[in-house]
Amino acid sequence: MVHILELRDIHKSFGNLEVLKGVSITANAGDVVTLIGSSGSGKSTLLRCINMLEVPNQGHVLVDGEEVALSSEGPDRHPTDAAQLRRVRSELGMVFQSFNLWSHLTILENVMEAPLRVQKRNADEVKSQALELLEKVGISAKADAFPAQLSGGQQQRAAIARALCVNPKIMLFDEPTSALDPELEVEVLRVIKMLADEGRTMMLVTHDMKFAREVSDKIVFLHLGKIEEQGTVEEIFGATKSDRLRQFLSAAGHA
Repeated sequence: MVHILELRDIHKSFGNLEVLKGVSITANAGDVVTLIGSSGSGKSTLLRCINMLEVPNQGHVLVDGEEVALSSEGPDRHPTDAAQLRRVRSELGMVFQSFNLWSHLTILENVMEAPLRVQKRNADEVKSQALELLEKVGISAKADAFPAQLSGGQQQRAAIARALCVNPKIMLFDEPTSALDPELEVEVLRVIKMLADEGRTMMLVTHDMKFAREVSDKIVFLHLGKIEEQGTVEEIFGATKSDRLRQFLSAAGHA
């Protein structure tokens, strides 16, 4: 079976700091894979390596069986096929910590931008889908507003709609609620849970262990740039093998 996402032996350094030290993960269609671990363990860097926001110095990234073409391994490694990279990125919906909405565009225009500019799709079709997605995430009334007029939770839900509008094969969430107040966090987590229940393939980084338990098919615990332990929710939370994971969960209040 072809995995929808495959990371093989991913290494990434920033100068002398080795952040990822040979990480391999696979995900099948419909899987929700959650990356947990202390700050600095490499979770966000690994997520950014999938869409080449960070280029791994060593290793391979495959999306739906297609390997991203990269130059020879080393510190100057880079993608070698711009057209392929654009296509692969259009199959990945990325939601960041800090929303990254375009401030000069309305919420509707933000959601429509990539399908129109990158995918060259029909404007009427894109507008119809964008409005449906804004309805889905509960902010259809804000379609003509600008990002600065929305709360943080509303902006993040707009960012999720924007990521969904490219019809991605995989959704990537990099600590999507870390910039939000607790009451706004709930509304964003509710949307992500809805997407998980729909069977969307997702990889997410979170510090919220309760949420990780609710949505994950597989949990990967990273420690100092390596996979310390991985498994199902039951294995990670109910049959922990690693002392480091046990300490992490205890500190997070989920021993």
